[in-house]
Order: sequence, then structure tokens, then C-alpha cells
Amino acid sequence: MTLGELLEKLGDFDLNGDASVCITSLTCDSRKVLPGSLFFAQRGMSADGHLFIEKALAAGAAAVVLEDSSYAPKGIPWVKVTDCRSFMSRMAAVYNGDPTASLPLIGITGTNGKTTTTYLIEAIMSAAGLPVAVLGTISYRFGGTTIEASHTTPESTELQTAFRRLKEAGAQAFVMEVSSHALEQKRVDGCHFDIGIFSNLTRDHLDYHGSMESYLEAKLRLFSDLLRPTELKPGRYAVINMDDPYATFISVRCACPVISYGIEGNCDVRPIDVNSSVNGIRGTLVTPGGNVDFASRLLGRFNLSNILAATAAGVALKLPLDAISEGIQNLVTVPGRMERVENRRGVTCLVDYAHTGDALENVLSTLKEIATGRIITVFGCGGDRDKGKRPIMGRIAAGMSDLAIVTSDNPRTEEPFSILEQIRGGIIDIPTFPQEEGHHALSPPPQGEGQDGGEVIPEYLPTELTENFAKKGFTILENRREAIRLAVRLAKTGDIILLAGKGHEDYQIIGTAKHHFDDREVAAAAFAEMTF
Repeated sequence: MTLGELLEKLGDFDLNGDASVCITSLTCDSRKVLPGSLFFAQRGMSADGHLFIEKALAAGAAAVVLEDSSYAPKGIPWVKVTDCRSFMSRMAAVYNGDPTASLPLIGITGTNGKTTTTYLIEAIMSAAGLPVAVLGTISYRFGGTTIEASHTTPESTELQTAFRRLKEAGAQAFVMEVSSHALEQKRVDGCHFDIGIFSNLTRDHLDYHGSMESYLEAKLRLFSDLLRPTELKPGRYAVINMDDPYATFISVRCACPVISYGIEGNCDVRPIDVNSSVNGIRGTLVTPGGNVDFASRLLGRFNLSNILAATAAGVALKLPLDAISEGIQNLVTVPGRMERVENRRGVTCLVDYAHTGDALENVLSTLKEIATGRIITVFGCGGDRDKGKRPIMGRIAAGMSDLAIVTSDNPRTEEPFSILEQIRGGIIDIPTFPQEEGHHALSPPPQGEGQDGGEVIPEYLPTELTENFAKKGFTILENRREAIRLAVRLAKTGDIILLAGKGHEDYQIIGTAKHHFDDREVAAAAFAEMTF
């Protein structure tokens, strides 16, 4: 396409130079510039793209989009805009044929539940005979086409290319996870949403957003800005979880009609006569179109909430109620979300992505309701991420489990034992790690009541633990593989093991290196090692 053809459908720009130049690709990364590329000089968190214009020119850029004309290049066309990020998102859509303009697009945002809800919607739409592509944390996929997910929501150029490829493969609808980063960075400004779903908002990503208020404002953009009815898509809907404390705040600022859902209260979509067990959830869904029975293999109250969200989306799309019920029943499992690791020891071993305090509490609450034996939880917290949630997760894991094994998640460039120290501080209120040369040693557990007057949870050394450990407690074992093996060794028939934090991930990031590591594989191997 020529630069002029790309600009024809966009407003709010000032073109300088020849509009007939041919554009062969779009990018905001000077390292990815090829001859004919249109380079966007975005201002990022750590670097200003204007400083890389010369590098882009040397690599063959055919034109540049910028905000500051003092950096305007000589010899090639340039376009001045007021918001480079939003402009790139909208131009990426045009460049790829605007794939979401003519097909339904459902976007899901929230701290927890996004991935499971996309799988439920996919199953419901498939049952209704509507071929749907999914763009999420795990992958971007449709039929035999799978594109590896680099981010929950990728950069706009990558995102719109994925939409085009999935549409070309035969997709007739899209459902996608929409991250707070993507909303704040305007990666989805070129998307034409039909439905936006708000699942919940709990503490996460404060290393990026800085405060819960900023985190909320980022999520709000989907509902206040991107769901405004247009001539192209006049019938847009916001699907809001009214069980969440932030629901009313978001609802009153929605730019379109709201369909409410919730387990509590008189919502548009709600459950009645619910029965929950280790085998799943069943009951009746009340909807504006009538009532329908459902049965699901998914576990717990939080998954009931995800089922309601998917049902409300189906209602907004005017899908048949029997297709909604069939889709819910057809979804057996979601990768890394309460995913079972089969074994011959009668132990329920579950791998879950829970990596926030709220998610971990939801999972453990569910397990406590259905448990007939002990709960052993293996978890850690990622490095170079929000440090404030570490003591919170430590207290939740140790307080709601019979044994919490604190271990590494993805330490990244942080010292692993520093992360463990902060988790431990939330459990015992005395975050002390005396160090000896060559290794780390744990300080003795405190005696008596905790500093806040609450429960004191005993600390074990890993070598002290046998399968008959007498009291509820916790231990520290930095090596995640050994921590999982310890949990498997300690578990008895009827016990539940929860491997939390990494879910579907098949890697561990230590330093800047990514190593293959899959909780499911490690647990299966540990069970296979056991003698019977």
C-alpha cells in the first residue's frame, strides 16, 4: 500500500512529503525495520523512539510517523501526529484490511479469569456453529492455525496481523484477552469491539501502574472509550461482574448498555440451585432470554463466575440457550487452570496459574470446600514484578493450606532468596534471612503469638518433613523442581496438591535466561518415581 492509501482512512495528522511512497511493513522497533518500512517513533517507558529515527533510516525506512517535528528526517516523507501509539494501532488495522470491522469481537479484561472465560466463550460459540478465533495468554488460535502468544495482548502491529491471518483461516468471530498494559498503551485502539467483559480487579501489575487507581483507569478505557456505539457497530454491550467492588464505578462510566452478571444479587445473568463438588458445578442459569440448566467439569465459585461471564456474552450475541449450555458442558479443562496431573496414588494434583493474592485465595477456598484430606500448596512469586503482593500471598497460602512450600517462580533478575524472604515475612511477620558464605540459612521460627496477634504458623526445615507432619506449617525450598518432588513425597491418598503460579507456562526465567520447566511434567515425573 502507498502511504497515502494508509492515511486516507485516518484523521488528525500532518503529512510532509510524497504520499505515493510504497509501504511494505509497519513497526515501532528500529531493529525490525526493513526496506520500505513505516517507522513509528513512539515514546516508551525506557526509550524515546525519536532517538532511533536515524537508525531506522539506515535500515531502509520509507517514511516516519512522529510526534515531535524537530526530529523530522530529511529526504523521506514524515507524518506528524498527536498520539503516535493510537495512530499506529489504527493504521495497523487499515494495513491489515481492518479485520475486526466486519466480524464480532469480544474483549475480556480483569485481573483474574480472562483465559478460562475465553475458553468458555470459544466452546459456546462453537456449539452455536460460529467459528471463533481466540487470542489469549496461552496462544492465538483457530482450527489448525496457532500463533505463539508473545504477550497477553501483543503490540498493535502484531495483533492486527494475527487478526488478519485468523480471518483468512476461516474465523468468523474473535474473542480476546485485553490486558491493562495494552489498554494504557493503546495497542487495541484499532480494534472494533462488540462486547467488553469486566471480570474483576484485584492487586496486580502495580510495578507498572503504580496504584490501584491507575490500574482501574487503564481497565476502564475499554468500557468508556472503545465500546462507544458507532455507525459501523451501533449495538455494543458491556458485560460487568457485579460481585466485584469496582463494578458500579465501571458500570456508570460505560459508553454502551450493560448486561450484569453475578453470583450474588438480582443480576441479568445469575445462577440458582447450584451444586458444587470435586466433580464440578451444576445448576440453572437465569438469563434475560429464559432459564437453562448447566453442568461443568470446572471447579469452584470463581469458575462459576467465569461461566456467568461467558453466558452473558452469549446472551449479548443472541446465541441460543441450548448452545450456551452445550458449550459449558463441552469444556473439560483449560491448560494450566486447575489442570489435573493424573497419578496412581489417589492424590488430587492440580496446576493453576493463580499468581495474585485474590486468585490464590479463590483457588484455596474452593479446595477447602471439597477437600477430604490435607492441602499442600507449592507456590512462589515472580521477580521484577510487584513486590507488595508477596507477603500477602505468603499469608494466604500458609493460612489456607495444611502445608505451604514456598519456592521460586520466575525469579528473573532478582535474587531468589530475597523474594522468598518477603513471602516469608507475610507468614511470620519477621522477614529475616541470615546469610552464611556460599548459602542461605533460615532463622528459627518465632514462638508464641505473631506480631499482629494472629495465628503463628510453624516453620519446618524441608529435611524435617515426613508424610505424617503433625502440625499445619510452611517450609522454604528454593529449587522449584525439588519443592514439587517434596510435595509429591509428602502427599497421601485423599490429599490435594496445588502447584500455583505458573500454570500453562513451560519455562522458568532465571536471570535473563529462559529454561524449559513445566509444573505438569515435573509433577508427573515425581509421581512416576514413587514406589507403591
